[in-house]
Amino acid sequence: RAEEGSATARKLLPILGDSHRLDTYVAASQIGITITSLVAGAYAQARLSPVFAPAFERWGGMQATAAATAATITILVALTIVQMVLGELVPKSLALQNSTRIALWTVVPMRWSMRAMSVFIKLLNGSGGVLLRMMRVPMAGHGHVHSPEEIEFLIAESRKGGLIKPDEQLRLRHALQLGERSARELMTPRTRITAVDVDSTLDEAIRIAIASPYTRLPVYDESIDNIIGIVHVRDLASAETRGTAGSLRTLMRSPLVLPQTLTADRLLKKFKEERRTMAILVDEFGGTAGLITVDNVLDDLIGDIADEFRPPAITPERLADGRVRMPADYPVSEAGEWTHARWTSSYATVGGLVTSMLHQPPNIGDRVMIDGV
Repeated sequence: RAEEGSATARKLLPILGDSHRLDTYVAASQIGITITSLVAGAYAQARLSPVFAPAFERWGGMQATAAATAATITILVALTIVQMVLGELVPKSLALQNSTRIALWTVVPMRWSMRAMSVFIKLLNGSGGVLLRMMRVPMAGHGHVHSPEEIEFLIAESRKGGLIKPDEQLRLRHALQLGERSARELMTPRTRITAVDVDSTLDEAIRIAIASPYTRLPVYDESIDNIIGIVHVRDLASAETRGTAGSLRTLMRSPLVLPQTLTADRLLKKFKEERRTMAILVDEFGGTAGLITVDNVLDDLIGDIADEFRPPAITPERLADGRVRMPADYPVSEAGEWTHARWTSSYATVGGLVTSMLHQPPNIGDRVMIDGV
């Protein structure tokens, strides 16, 4: 509105951009609410109680003093309810639903109120600041600073209001949760790693690469728990074209080895620092836990990215009878969106959680109850 030439919006814009002035704005509102409550209470006791006290004497069979007290209490309770509904709840609801319009309507009278009550505002804010400093509590302003939880709430409310689409909400929420998601939740587990033995011939390595949808293959020595390098399909093809009969040791590159507990945001930072797109994840015992790439993180943020050489990921689906079918490797942290239950587990996947509850690998027809689901 300010860019469109609205004079009222230009008056409001500096307040929104200055946390100190916004504090003063909020303080003026709070003082106004308090003064209104005090005036209403004083008026009720002085003017309305004598009017209603005779009714309590006549219909309640009370003495004059008791009737006056009952009338005062009744009127104060009634006025408190009216004050809360008409003075706080309704205005706040209207302001939240029509924030821009209400802010523009009230900016001029609020500026008058701020000027009229400037002395009281400074006195009260100063007193509050002194008390907070005595308690060693830092003063928090009313600036536009929100915690991740508050941002998630705003995103969810925007989704309910139709301002953003469900897939946009999911992407935003996943982006906020990068610092909470571990690499273990996003990795390709060791059982699904396509790797090549370091003693394999060039032809054997090329055959494995052709059968694989990936452009990089881990190279292990004797065991998958001892990954010693990464070989790129391009290097294999180049060696084949040149007719070089070298071993994989001469073609492979050193692997980036990271703990599986690393958070996704730190993982991306590590990829950027090391200029890598793939890492081998190890468990607490140093064994290979899995493999993770930048694509794994991107898939989590924006959904599965189609690849003509990679089979599409299996996603959960809701059946006609209301049941949900989901793959065993689906993250436990995401399952709640489908089951409407908040599952927490040390296991990263639904399959791991179910297996832990059954105490054995699941078979067709097995049932398990997890938090009412």
